[in-house]
Amino acid sequence: MSVRGVFVTGTDTGVGKTFASCALLAALRARGLRAVGMKPVASGCRATAAGLRNEDAEALIAASAPAPAYADCNPFAFAEPIAPHIAARDSGIEIGLEPIRAAHAHLVRDADVIVVEGVGGWMAPLSDTLMQADLARALELSVVLVVGLRLGCLNHALLSARAIAADGCVLAGWIANRVDPAMARADANLATLRARIAAPLLGVLDHTPGCAPEQVANALDAAAL
Repeated sequence: MSVRGVFVTGTDTGVGKTFASCALLAALRARGLRAVGMKPVASGCRATAAGLRNEDAEALIAASAPAPAYADCNPFAFAEPIAPHIAARDSGIEIGLEPIRAAHAHLVRDADVIVVEGVGGWMAPLSDTLMQADLARALELSVVLVVGLRLGCLNHALLSARAIAADGCVLAGWIANRVDPAMARADANLATLRARIAAPLLGVLDHTPGCAPEQVANALDAAAL
């Protein structure tokens, strides 16, 4: 990673991007790095006295050292838990690159590495003209793909890896997250993905209820990035 950074995307919504991002931040901090998380766009935020707040962004802040200001971690926050380009349109806002670039520039000043978490899957749009690939390219980030290990993950993961490459982005690695502990033949699926994704497997996370990201951080090979 060159300040260095990665863009964390997922094979779908609900595959544990935030859990994996926080674990990655913990693994980077364990290597003595100042690691800071960022969630440029978030929908599904609650109203507070300080403004809209998103649970995933707050988790990234808690996993960061130093902890960033909320406005820099999450410059675009929307109340409704819907696709962000629709939430933005309903709010009369267009998600743009410049506020995200400015917030990222603030974070870079105090960090060795930035972990930027996307929203939904790779092809979820940010506006009528902006895709997540545009954001990754604008911030000069390679991509880490979080694969939720559940039925259908082969198709979702291989299509995502192909789309990332087709968009001119570099897939630096992928993380397998056991979101379905009862998944049949999970190890066989993992072997298939390792054979077909042209990027290193950074680790396999056991995502059980109540598990803190720090508890599984040692399963990630952060040095491989």
